[in-house]
Amino acid sequence: MEKSFHLAVSFFERIDEMKSDIEIANEVTMDPITEIAQRIGLSEDDIELYGRYKAKLTREALQNLEKKQHTGHLILVTAMNPTAAGEGKSTVSVGLGDAFQQLNKKVMLALREPSLGPVMGIKGGATGGGYSQVVPMDEINLHFTGDIHAITTANNALAALIDNHIQQGNELDIDVRRVTWKRALDMNDRALRHIVVGLGGPVQGVPREDGFDISVASEIMAVLCLSRDLSDLKARLNRIVVGYTRQQKPVTVEDLQVGGALALLLKDAIRPNLVQTLEHTPTFIHGGPFANIAHGTNSIIATNAALKLADYVVTEAGFGADLGAEKFMDIVVPHLAKSPDATVIVATTRALKLNGGVDKAKVQEPNMAALREGFANLQKHIESMQSYHVPVVVAVNRFENDCDDEIQMIIDLCQALSVKAVEATVWRDGGRGGIALAKAVMAAMEQRPLPFQPLYDEKTTLVDKMNRIVKVIYGGRGVVLTPQAKKQLQQIEENGWGQLPVCMAKTQYSLSDDATAFGRPKDFDITVRQLQPKTGAGFIVALTGDIMTMPGLPKKPAALQMDVDDKGQAKGLF
Repeated sequence: MEKSFHLAVSFFERIDEMKSDIEIANEVTMDPITEIAQRIGLSEDDIELYGRYKAKLTREALQNLEKKQHTGHLILVTAMNPTAAGEGKSTVSVGLGDAFQQLNKKVMLALREPSLGPVMGIKGGATGGGYSQVVPMDEINLHFTGDIHAITTANNALAALIDNHIQQGNELDIDVRRVTWKRALDMNDRALRHIVVGLGGPVQGVPREDGFDISVASEIMAVLCLSRDLSDLKARLNRIVVGYTRQQKPVTVEDLQVGGALALLLKDAIRPNLVQTLEHTPTFIHGGPFANIAHGTNSIIATNAALKLADYVVTEAGFGADLGAEKFMDIVVPHLAKSPDATVIVATTRALKLNGGVDKAKVQEPNMAALREGFANLQKHIESMQSYHVPVVVAVNRFENDCDDEIQMIIDLCQALSVKAVEATVWRDGGRGGIALAKAVMAAMEQRPLPFQPLYDEKTTLVDKMNRIVKVIYGGRGVVLTPQAKKQLQQIEENGWGQLPVCMAKTQYSLSDDATAFGRPKDFDITVRQLQPKTGAGFIVALTGDIMTMPGLPKKPAALQMDVDDKGQAKGLF
């Protein structure tokens, strides 16, 4: 611990001239990953090295961890509805983990892998920021250990096998108009959303409409992240529905007899990756489903392993609590060793002001009235998370231009709700800036009054599940199904999938399905335009609004700022 603390202090001496994230990451002296493993009780035989600073757990190590009786405390980090720039949820997660370490607690982080699409698109790196980062930052943000590439390959292998089956006689009588499996690419590429394949004559395949999803929206990503082990992975892969016959009967991977081949492509990707923070806190980074179009958190294998190795485990759920945290509670928790012991909701002055009606170009300017108005958004997320009977702590992630009065107002407004809010300065101060937050989280866990309460059980109908999410989590009236969604609902129920949980695919910027409806909208309905059964993952995706499973790039992608120097060091990753 002493080594980590002194390293952090050397950082703090330089904070007057803050460098970019990649500059900070490039300057850190990382510990060999074998030493990081030893600190959490893993030997060199328990890990497979991917260079000097990255490793995967071996299958044997994972099997041995399953036998351990110990289970640590689980802390879920989520957020209020964000601005387009993000509110620093990953940064707070990393800083909170480092803070626990500075308090001499045995702690681990369990986080998602970045997707290349957003890395190259919106703002660059996705491994935290400032002095609260995981490293090696550039490698994690780019190809890492190849997990997402393996998922992309497995996804596209299945697509190729489907088209080959149709070409070679179509023994299963697949209706080419009802193939639901899409190809995938780990990049934001709107031009691939809708395509036609099989053109060029009889030997080139059977012409049909197709499309691409971003790889992190692939059902295979969800399958990998929700699988308990390799055997469960195979079973889930085999349950994936790829389309329907001309008699409208579902066709599965098992029908195609290719589940084993897909599992073979994923046999290494299913094992968690071990890295470290700038302050050498052990960190699993594994799996990366989006929270607005998938379930939004890292693999349960990584989280369960961390719970066996540490006394405190910090994980995060993507976007706001209305998306990632709800899905964590209702989709992920049933597969975990336990439910969260505390939930941390990240708030920022700029997100509060945006939700209070301030134009996004002016959210950096002081505006106490708008902040008070926008607090309604944060209050709704607090209430939503409290409905699960999990203690809530608010982390006010401080940005450089925030004023003391605004920070104090957030703390006071939360106090009026009997909720502890704590300023976090982890971007600037590393783990030291999260110590007060870590202490508040520990205090909240000690006062937990009631057992975990899920939002619904599997016997609840799909419509009632969606209505519960809209009413309790979003604060709306309920769902309205389009004629297409109603027809799909009937088919889902006829096929016996009605007991599955719901994964709402919704904009992250609003509690409603209207991305411009900020604050705490009321008296609104959520329109479900399409229902997609993800039988391998084990949930039904409800597509709302104009949400896309293949994002596009912005006018000026972050890629425009990226480069590599003659020494091979990355530049411009944020």
